[in-house]
Amino acid sequence: MKSRIIGPEAESKLDWIALTEALRAGHALPRASITDTFLDRGPDTLLSRAAWIEGMGVLVKSATVFPGNKTSGTPSVNGAATLFSDSDGTLDAIVDFHLLTKWKTAADSLLSARLLARPDSRVIVIVGAGHVAKSMIFAYRSVFPNAQIIVWNRTMSAAARLAEEVVGITTTSNLEQAVRGADIVATCTMSKQPVVMGKWLRPGTHLDLIGAFTHDMREVDDTALQRARIFVDSRETTLGHIGELKIPLASEAIAHDDVIADFYDIGTGKFTRTDPDEITIAKNGGGAHLDLMTARYILDSVRNK
Repeated sequence: MKSRIIGPEAESKLDWIALTEALRAGHALPRASITDTFLDRGPDTLLSRAAWIEGMGVLVKSATVFPGNKTSGTPSVNGAATLFSDSDGTLDAIVDFHLLTKWKTAADSLLSARLLARPDSRVIVIVGAGHVAKSMIFAYRSVFPNAQIIVWNRTMSAAARLAEEVVGITTTSNLEQAVRGADIVATCTMSKQPVVMGKWLRPGTHLDLIGAFTHDMREVDDTALQRARIFVDSRETTLGHIGELKIPLASEAIAHDDVIADFYDIGTGKFTRTDPDEITIAKNGGGAHLDLMTARYILDSVRNK
C-alpha cells in the first residue's frame, strides 16, 4: 500500500476517546522495544525515539530542539515521525511531529483519567497555559463534557489568553483554593520544583502529571505521592528517568512497590480506582511506544475516513 504524508489537516478525522481505545488495545500486544538517542551541538539537540511492537510496526520519531529559534520567531522544536510496516519494513507514513505529539500526550493522560478519575468529576483544574494545557481541555471535555475547567498559570496573562481562545473555561490566581476544590488536576508545566502540594488534595482527587520529562523536573511534592495510589503509563520510561518519581525514589520518600501499575497492567484490572475517596496519581512519561500506537491510529483514521 502506498505510503502517506500526514499533516495537521488529518486532525479533523481524529477522536479522543477512539485514540484512548487504540492505546488500550496497543498495550494488549507484546511489550514494545524502545530506545532513545541524543545528539548535541552546543545548545541544539537532536532527539530520536524508536519503538517496535510486534503486530503493529516500527516508528522512529525525531525532534530537533533549537532554542535560538525564538529570536527569529521560528518554533524551537520541529521534527517528524516515520512509521514502518511490521510485516516487511516498508514505509507506511510520515506523520507531522506536532500533530502526533499533541494527540499522543493528551490521550495518554486521558486514558489514565478514564480509568482512575471518578466518573462524576465536575471540576477540572489545569495547571499551566501552554499547548499541552489547551489540548488537555479538549481531551477532558470528550469524557467529562459538563465539567467546569479552571486554568492557573504563573503568568496570569497567559491563562487569560487561553481563556480567550477556548470558550467556557475560567482562570484563577489562587492555585491552592482551586486544587482544594478539584476532582481532577492536570499539571502541564516545565517546573523543576513542586507546584501542587499534597496537603491541598481532598479525598477522591485524581491527578494527571504531564509536564515533567527530565531527571530534575517535578510538579508535585512528596506528600502528594505519599497520600496517593501511584500509576504510570510505563515503568520503563518514568521510574528511572523523570524527576517526578526518580527523586522521591532515590530519597526513599516512596518505594518502587508504591507504583501500582502501568498501562501493560490494564488487562489484569490493576490499573483502576478501588475506592471513591482514594487519591490517584498517573504520571505521563510519553514513551516512543505511545507515539507508535498513536501514529498507527492516525494512519488508520486517515485511510478509513
